Amino acid sequence: MNLAHNKLYVAALGGVNEIGKNMYIIQYDQDIIVIDCGSKFPDETLLGIDLIIPDVSYLLEHLDKVRGLVVTHGHEDHIGGIPYLLKQLNIPVYASRLTRGLIELKLKEHGLFRNTDMHTIDAHSSIKLGQIDISFFATSHSIPDCLGVFFQTPGGNVVHTGDFKFDMSPVNGPYPDLHRMSEIGKQGVNILLSESTNAERPGFTPSERVVGDHILDAFIRAKQKVFISTFASNVSRVQQIVNATFETGRKLALLGRSMVNVVSVASDLGYLDVPDGLLIEAMDTDQFPPEQVVVLCTGSQGEPMAALSRLAAGKHPHVRVAAGDTVIIAAGAIPGNERDLAHVIDNLYVLGARVIYGSSGASGMHVSGHGSQEELKLMLTLMKPDYLIPVHGEFRMLYQHRLLAESVGIENDHVFIVNNGDMIQYKDGVASRGPKIASGNSLVDGLIMGDVGNIVLRDRRQLSSDGMLVIVTTLSKTDKNMVTSPEIISRGFVFVKDSEEFMNEIHELVLKKMEELTGAGVNQWNVIKRKLKDEIGHYIYAQTKRRPMILPIIIEV
Repeated sequence: MNLAHNKLYVAALGGVNEIGKNMYIIQYDQDIIVIDCGSKFPDETLLGIDLIIPDVSYLLEHLDKVRGLVVTHGHEDHIGGIPYLLKQLNIPVYASRLTRGLIELKLKEHGLFRNTDMHTIDAHSSIKLGQIDISFFATSHSIPDCLGVFFQTPGGNVVHTGDFKFDMSPVNGPYPDLHRMSEIGKQGVNILLSESTNAERPGFTPSERVVGDHILDAFIRAKQKVFISTFASNVSRVQQIVNATFETGRKLALLGRSMVNVVSVASDLGYLDVPDGLLIEAMDTDQFPPEQVVVLCTGSQGEPMAALSRLAAGKHPHVRVAAGDTVIIAAGAIPGNERDLAHVIDNLYVLGARVIYGSSGASGMHVSGHGSQEELKLMLTLMKPDYLIPVHGEFRMLYQHRLLAESVGIENDHVFIVNNGDMIQYKDGVASRGPKIASGNSLVDGLIMGDVGNIVLRDRRQLSSDGMLVIVTTLSKTDKNMVTSPEIISRGFVFVKDSEEFMNEIHELVLKKMEELTGAGVNQWNVIKRKLKDEIGHYIYAQTKRRPMILPIIIEV
């Protein structure tokens, strides 16, 4: 696709009409800058899929124009896809210290660390990539070192806010730099990409510091062990858990690889202050009285393989939840995870635990890291954009953000609600919808990326729904007749011992069809397999209204 050389283009490759896999591009002339490359978790229809990341076909088609990847902060929905991107597109990466540390953990796991060109930036950095000047401003969120980004091009200026809220009393800083935001607004913002996660929530989002008081109070009240689960990347929350552990004279054990990794990186870089002697190994928790132990673990979303789920099921090898222990879930459920989390909470109650969960209104153990309506309006007022593209949210959130923009004086037709792949073009002070570019999902299954397509997923859904029937027939290599009676194997379809009559009917039907085919001189394997699948499939559906996967196997002897 050839775009006009003198126009500015902005597009999302992920992150609009969805929560997760944030990825955006700024393009002017021969220069493309990528902002973030996140991931999101699959729903129950994507069987066997581990991660969903953005489709980067457009970037691969314009490889010679991609100047670099700028990362706003270290959450998975902004960095989770970076290793997979760099395997296809080895471009420079620009990130703040903590964000860089978290990215480097992933690069080491994928064997990419030595070959990646990493650059450290901060709120005071200025870089030039091609014809595009890039500077930054500090924002507050639920992880330190978050940045908004200011792009100055010959064709116009663009701001990407990153994830933000205006927390004026952050746990471990930095403060949101309102002065810098105001200065950028005075320089002129032609297009603003602003996050929309909490566009439906009125008022202001409470400070993260509020949660610390509730955590400390719960630790003081707890009579036995305390288990607390939160997002590993919420370093501010982790710091408050560390503080409460120290103030109540307890020891802290970490469960979950991501929790151990983030605490290690954040401590090494100075973003987390853990007193000497506070941390203990999970296997040593039983060497301390229960009232002296806190266990900080992953799994706040009910993920089946995470530490909290294994604790709730009584299957963790080193630690047990006992009756009377306190379990705190210090995170809000991401839409779609409610059922899994409810199952974990039920299991914890069965074990006799005292469970504290819910948002700030219910338990005080969680506040959002995203700005609510008044903060979104404040950002719009500071930036004074000519045009707004709401990002980072589902459609209802983007739509509500448009209404907020109207309330502060931005005209309706100056707000673009886009889909992934929609380009907005800007020239001579006017923005309009441009061409659509390739976008979508790339699916990660284990170490494989992109090779799991609709046909594979359809087969997995069929197997999970109706099971499989294997038909093994043995033919003579010389005369092509059956040597032995066919063998019928059921997996996930019916239990053979309870369905002997039905299985015998299928066996007789296979025998009859094979005799018919071999008698007619049909000896092409593909023809025999197709005829068997059609005949048996029609019979099974007529009898059961089910469609198991039928797999004929022919052996020649």
